[in-house]
Amino acid sequence: MKAVGYQTAGSIDRPDALLDIELPRPVPTGRDLLVEVQAIAVNPVDTKVRRSATPPPGEYKVLGYDAVGIVREVGPEVRLFQPGDAVWYAGAIDRSGSNAEFQLVDERIVGHKPVSLPAAEAAALPLTGITAWELLFDRLQVPLAGQGHPASLLIVGAAGGVGSVLIQLARQRTGLTVIGTASRPESRAWVTELGAHHVIDHRQPLAAQIAALDAPPVDYVISLTHTDTYFTQLVEVLAPQGKLALIDDPEPIDVRLLKRKSLSLHWELMFTRSLFQTADMEAQHHLLNALAGLVDAGVVRSTVQTRLGPICADNLKKAHALLESGGAVGKIVLEGFR
Repeated sequence: MKAVGYQTAGSIDRPDALLDIELPRPVPTGRDLLVEVQAIAVNPVDTKVRRSATPPPGEYKVLGYDAVGIVREVGPEVRLFQPGDAVWYAGAIDRSGSNAEFQLVDERIVGHKPVSLPAAEAAALPLTGITAWELLFDRLQVPLAGQGHPASLLIVGAAGGVGSVLIQLARQRTGLTVIGTASRPESRAWVTELGAHHVIDHRQPLAAQIAALDAPPVDYVISLTHTDTYFTQLVEVLAPQGKLALIDDPEPIDVRLLKRKSLSLHWELMFTRSLFQTADMEAQHHLLNALAGLVDAGVVRSTVQTRLGPICADNLKKAHALLESGGAVGKIVLEGFR
């Protein structure tokens, strides 16, 4: 089967950073599905792994997490899917990825694809959708709309992939006032289009900008990037007994600053359930099905902003470079093999 992989971790500028390769087609066992991959999205985690994780000598590392495809074969213990099902998923960080024509994935982290979206548009949503959902409802335990008291959610880095879904979920599923940060005109316009009540500039002091808004207290902050840079400001703007969640890998932060306000800190990694085979691993299957329902109901939209053509080494290099430049808005997708 066709695939894209590498043998040595490093910069995307290396000639061998990503290579077009041929690999054997895998065979499903246990609860695995064999999925024929139709479309993928590229995420920051792809670039982080490519820079840092070198496979064993002689082997290739195949990246890729977001995917949409068709189930072609199932393992003997599969009970949630059958061959021919259209599916979407975000994969597992410790297994071979979706930058390949065929991929094995555990059914417990797979959902039925939204029927209303083409493959490429659907591929933009699984990883960011799971991350956004788990941030809001598992980590921060935000009440659903009509419950709880008036409060604001501040999203730092709201124009990216996770932020793009967070805005929509928070607006449609909670009663929170959503404040997103963005600096460039195109990213501010994107955050506004997705439904944020207010957009502020993270290059300027946050507290003064938030104080100037007609918004409830900031009970929740979700920091999606450069948490170490903004940490003291986030502590400042959070209301007493508020909650701070993050997904990035910041330089050391002084958590003692949280004590005076009794603030809590929450980390989200959507790969945790599959990495540790947790008892509630199947929650991601149900989450993805629920997200597909919201998409088909017109409540959540795809966050595709860049389409780079077929899945091949050259196009994946372009995607990695764009993500590493910091200039990406929304999601980058690729579709089909050549």
